[in-house]
Amino acid sequence: MKKFRKVLDGLTTSSPASAGGSPSCGSAAGTPTAAPTPRELDVHETLMSEHFHICKTVRHGFPYQPTCLTFDPVQKILAIGTRSGGVRILGGPGVDCYSQHESGAAVLQLQFLINEGALVTACADDTLHLWNLRQRRPAILHSLKFNRERITFCHLPFQSKWLYVGTERGNTHIVNVESFILSGYVIMWNKAIELSTKTHPGPVVHLSDSPKDEGKLLIGFESGTIVMWDLRAKRTDFRIYYDEAIHSVSWHHEGRQFMCSHSDGSLSMWNLRNTAKPFQVTFPHGKSQRDGRKESCKPILKVEYKTCRNSEPFVIFSGGLSYDKAGRRPTLTIMHGKAITVLEMDHPIVEFIVLCETPYLNEVQEPYAVVVLLEKDFIVVDLTQSNFPIFENAYPMDIHESPVTCTAYFANCPPDIIPVLYSIGAKHKKTGYSHKEWPVSGGTWTVGSQTYPEIIITGHADGSIKFWDATAITLQMLYKLKTSKVFEKPKGAETGRSAELVEEDPYAVQMVSWCPQSRIFCVVGISAHVILYRFSKHDANTTITSLEVRLQCEMEEVISPSDTENTVCLTDPGGHSPQPQPPSPRSNMPDSARDSIPCLRVKDRMIRMPPGYQAELVVQLLWVDGEPPQQITSLDLNSAYGLLALGNCNGLAVVDYLQKTVILCMSTVELYGAADPFQRLTRSPRKNRQSTSGLTELSDNQVSLDLERSKSPTSDHVNGHCTSPTSQPCVPGRPRVPGGPEGPRLSRRGPGRPPFRKAQSAACMEVSLPVSSLTEGYASRRAMLQQLHGVTMYSHDEHHTTTYSWTERESRENSFSRSRSSSVSSIDRDTKEAVTTLLFAESYGRKSDALPTPCLWVGTSLGLMLLVPMSIPTDEQERMEEPITVAPTSTVLMLKGSVLRFSFLDCAGCLIQSPYEVWRDGNAPEDPERPRRRKLVNFSPCSSQDAIGDGHLAVVCSERQAKVFLMPSQACLYVHNITESSFVLRADVVAVSNSVCLACFCANGHVMILSLPSLRPLLDVHYLPLTDMRIARTFCFTNGGQALYLSSPTEIQRITYSQEMCDNLQEMLGELFTPTETPEAQNRGFLKGFFGGNAQTFDREELFGEAAAGKASRSLAQHIPGQASVEGMRVAAGGAVGELARARIALDERGQRLGELEERTALMMASAETFSKHAHELMLKCKDKKWYQF
Repeated sequence: MKKFRKVLDGLTTSSPASAGGSPSCGSAAGTPTAAPTPRELDVHETLMSEHFHICKTVRHGFPYQPTCLTFDPVQKILAIGTRSGGVRILGGPGVDCYSQHESGAAVLQLQFLINEGALVTACADDTLHLWNLRQRRPAILHSLKFNRERITFCHLPFQSKWLYVGTERGNTHIVNVESFILSGYVIMWNKAIELSTKTHPGPVVHLSDSPKDEGKLLIGFESGTIVMWDLRAKRTDFRIYYDEAIHSVSWHHEGRQFMCSHSDGSLSMWNLRNTAKPFQVTFPHGKSQRDGRKESCKPILKVEYKTCRNSEPFVIFSGGLSYDKAGRRPTLTIMHGKAITVLEMDHPIVEFIVLCETPYLNEVQEPYAVVVLLEKDFIVVDLTQSNFPIFENAYPMDIHESPVTCTAYFANCPPDIIPVLYSIGAKHKKTGYSHKEWPVSGGTWTVGSQTYPEIIITGHADGSIKFWDATAITLQMLYKLKTSKVFEKPKGAETGRSAELVEEDPYAVQMVSWCPQSRIFCVVGISAHVILYRFSKHDANTTITSLEVRLQCEMEEVISPSDTENTVCLTDPGGHSPQPQPPSPRSNMPDSARDSIPCLRVKDRMIRMPPGYQAELVVQLLWVDGEPPQQITSLDLNSAYGLLALGNCNGLAVVDYLQKTVILCMSTVELYGAADPFQRLTRSPRKNRQSTSGLTELSDNQVSLDLERSKSPTSDHVNGHCTSPTSQPCVPGRPRVPGGPEGPRLSRRGPGRPPFRKAQSAACMEVSLPVSSLTEGYASRRAMLQQLHGVTMYSHDEHHTTTYSWTERESRENSFSRSRSSSVSSIDRDTKEAVTTLLFAESYGRKSDALPTPCLWVGTSLGLMLLVPMSIPTDEQERMEEPITVAPTSTVLMLKGSVLRFSFLDCAGCLIQSPYEVWRDGNAPEDPERPRRRKLVNFSPCSSQDAIGDGHLAVVCSERQAKVFLMPSQACLYVHNITESSFVLRADVVAVSNSVCLACFCANGHVMILSLPSLRPLLDVHYLPLTDMRIARTFCFTNGGQALYLSSPTEIQRITYSQEMCDNLQEMLGELFTPTETPEAQNRGFLKGFFGGNAQTFDREELFGEAAAGKASRSLAQHIPGQASVEGMRVAAGGAVGELARARIALDERGQRLGELEERTALMMASAETFSKHAHELMLKCKDKKWYQF
């Protein structure tokens, strides 16, 4: 062993690059070093630092924790405020914008400046903000911070620049929205109420101007007091004192009456002619009791009173149900004449808005839709049809329909895959929607010139998979797949047993693997199962094949070579456990007796599968000696090879999905063989485990394997046993359970606990993890990794644990840091070595190989990489009949930290794509003249691969380090220590600007870009502090300089790290503001309009301006200037085309007004001439008459 270790150390230190892994020598962290290469590499790297810049692009999904809603009836855009200070603005297709207040304070209320391209937000920190929407990315122009009063309600009249602001103290202030300066005009609460009133009226809950007279302001106080304030006379017209608290007020368009909603579930109607009492009080959902009193009801939080020309008015309100039925769902009630319709909602109602044909309050409203904002949903109800159908949502608001547990992002997909998925998914869409067009249709958006097919895949807690079209920064669902349909459902008396074994989310998706070219799709579930799907345009009746894999071993302690020099390396017991027939998964048995049974039961009957993705194979890990299977931590599939590899902290299994057999099933220690750099001691067995055969000592050049033939009639493999398609049990070679950071669980699990809990939804994980705690010590990292990957690193021996002091762990790591991963010391010594990443590729399994062969690259949580060469028949018939030969080699490469990613470059620095099979529909009708054959790409016999026989580069990234190896010599050419204080969560080799780079996301929030192959740092930005596990579980990079993560439980945030995309982002985003002519008010009659009969209009500037009202107190509110002036923002946002369009519309409006003025002038002249003519005729007639003749 001494000699072997010296050779191994010599291998790793043969060049300065590999010495970089040691703290005592080599390069410093963050500095790549190059080693003398065996051959000159002519790699011209084109990527520079100026090619990279990180910024957010677009956010998809339902706004998390919404608080308020508003709508612009002219621009037809809608805004939603959230509790975290976000503002989401929605319009037509592609018009979707997210903005964030820097303070993070909750948005209390939103007010559009209708058809002005501006928005006012009132936040919980008592600050008003004016947003400019005349640009693709809205910006704050002005802010006004109230210092002594709290904002409770705002109202902005149509075509007015004066904003009314009600406060908690009951006062009403007025703000000029152009300058955002407070007016000196204030309506104090003590002037609004009678002097004899002894109690405070409470906060202002409503403000609105009278439709009949804009000079009258209706003020509603929480206590039930209503005041009509005359703005000109600065006094009250009338006061109403009502016993019940007021929640909202809504006017009739004529301005003669209004309706109030109250806390007792009643609606009161008031007439301005008699304000002594309401002329009507109704309890819409209150029943009369025996004593004649109405039963108590829940408050009506909001009411809208809208009139129609040809029918009865609409009264729409939320709440008001009686308290008699507990657990009733929230409702929206629509009263139209005598008809009352109650719409039950799945979630509490946050707010609703009635959409009307006119923006003028003094006209007949003609409502046509109701927008309802729920806590977790967003719907629009069609009011023009009697059954009130809902519109089909134009936005992807159902991402969180079931909590998201994993994500995958694919750019530059085959162009035909999106139309195919859409055509299949369209057949399963829900029906019964309104046939009218989506009413929120404002803004404009055009597909940019630089677009390519993009697909986002989300996995969910209920086992469903959703494919989304993410092309050109939009998001539209293409296809939905339910993995739970593969398994039997528990019935009757089995429900209790199933609930005990499988907790709330047994089908939750952990990870997905998709080959877009072959359209083969694999899903890893939380119940330690893998489902393989094939795509077909035709339905099929078929049976799902089930393979059961038995992975189990005793816990071994890893001892580095520096710990001891003469330790005997032991493995697990070489004997086999008895192989009883597997009992039914539903049989009632104690946990200790469960053996060779899966967690779920696959349907064993003929199943009709609709077009789309159809399940072909299910691989399940089995219970072993009362111990549930560990969750799967890594997966890879290769359609050209027809192989599927999966790993967890109990070992590695390779499945031939063409022959439906398991060709390899063993632990990582058996894969190492004599090349194992660690000495391992078997832990003592648990007390409750049955005794097994004696321990078998392994020599340096031999691995004890069971060579019993597989029970499959078409397979004869050597490395372990498989279960045949008839689900017969078999035992693999004694695998040792790895368990690194990719396979943790939240807590230690006893022998009787099932391997899952409620699905660790990436959306629902709200674990607070400050950045400092992530980088201070290894204990925090261990806790985080347990949260991140959902598998507990527990010990089989709960009674014989070895504890190490912090100092001892530090000294051990420093003593042998090259061959021992830093992640080993960061996790307790009772952990196992997990298989953390897998990749099939054409590579060199041995140094002596002259040509590449199919290989499986295996990365573990100890920072070790193993190469497993395979011999795969190339003839199609032989491939279906002959077994695949797997021969693990002694090739072991090492990095610091758990291995995360493999990738391969040719010697020119170009990315090498893995071989794949071209898709063919297996269910399509056969053509006798053209039989279907497998068409493989980048996969051919070795004799024809002379062109790539010069070798290639292997890029390997771990939690701490990145290395580039030259194959087949296995020399380390470059090494880069990515981080010392944190660790990498996600790493991907991506294509950007016609080149490739390594993109990393660290736990401390840094996004790093490294060049390839030299590993030069190109970008290092502290972008996203990791505050919870949701971000860590869902962050992923893709080609084209894009990435995404789940920013909230309901939203996907897409970002770019490409400077080119940042420069083109303005063209890709939609325009929020479209120059539109404001609709004209209804004609009030020529004489009334001409002679000034419109007495309702008045000059607010004259009342609220500084000349008349004076200046407000400086201590009351503080003005904070925004990022730019109004004119500067308009010029910067609109561009030449927008300015020309606005100028043209302005000219048209001016010409139209001039034409109207000319017509009115001509009419006046004609009237004057007629009057003059009649006057002259009258004068001539009366000229010669005497006075007595009249």
